[in-house]
Amino acid sequence: MTANRHAISKNALKLNMAKDSRKHYLFASDFDKTLTFNDSGYVLSELLGISVEEFERKANGMSKLNLVQQGAELSYLLLHDPAFHSQVRREHLVEVGKNIRLKENIKQVYEILDSKIDGFHFDFYVLSAAPVEVIQSALDGIVPQDHIFGTEFKYKPSGEIESLVRATAGYGKVTRLEQLVEELGVPADHVVYVGDGNSDLHVMLQVNRRDGFTIAVSESKLVAQIAKRTVLSDNALPALVPILEEIAGWHRPQIRQLFESYGFLIQGWDRVQTDWVTLRPTGGKDEIGAPVEEK
Repeated sequence: MTANRHAISKNALKLNMAKDSRKHYLFASDFDKTLTFNDSGYVLSELLGISVEEFERKANGMSKLNLVQQGAELSYLLLHDPAFHSQVRREHLVEVGKNIRLKENIKQVYEILDSKIDGFHFDFYVLSAAPVEVIQSALDGIVPQDHIFGTEFKYKPSGEIESLVRATAGYGKVTRLEQLVEELGVPADHVVYVGDGNSDLHVMLQVNRRDGFTIAVSESKLVAQIAKRTVLSDNALPALVPILEEIAGWHRPQIRQLFESYGFLIQGWDRVQTDWVTLRPTGGKDEIGAPVEEK
């Protein structure tokens, strides 16, 4: 019995030493349109019976007036717009999360980053301007709740939203990311951030400035120009490709083998460089802009 205990202790010690020897990274991802196909604001509007056109009009109006940080438009509507503020309760936000259409295989991405890349461990966190209740509900059973940071509200006893506690939008994302880096003890150049839109620009610039790694998952020009790599897919798994190549040093056959172990064949894998060229006629006529793709 004593010999068995010693053997178990030695095995546990070896396992801990192996874990400690792995390179530790922080993987932070946006939520809306990065891990999902639709935006929280659209789903909530549909639930409340507010038209898409009306939601877009209100949100776009605030963006143009720079009333709020980009990405926090929904939070502003929940706090100040009568059509939203009078109706929305915490349970509505939870219901929105259940109706969000997630990209496939987020759970597998979490698993791979945690323990499937030899010599590396990535802590998976979500940083988003979406209400935290929406994200936690949508990612229930996939990402631990304490790894999710979204906009937090204070509620009245009636369930009505009373005030804003914290918004993870714009520079708020930068602040939260810096706090995580310090809490986890991760070097600044061991940070990976994945995003899709203009609300991710501040945090991507900060990550790049500190020699971290940024990945865009949309064709948005501003984001794609800043991100070190861009990956377009309707599945969450391909976002791992730049990490496996650039950080872990894997080659394509090894990456294909990993995806096949999860039941996926890489049918197409094209890398295209896009140059956005705008031409202005010498006569002072309207601009003509077109993307020029180079293989």
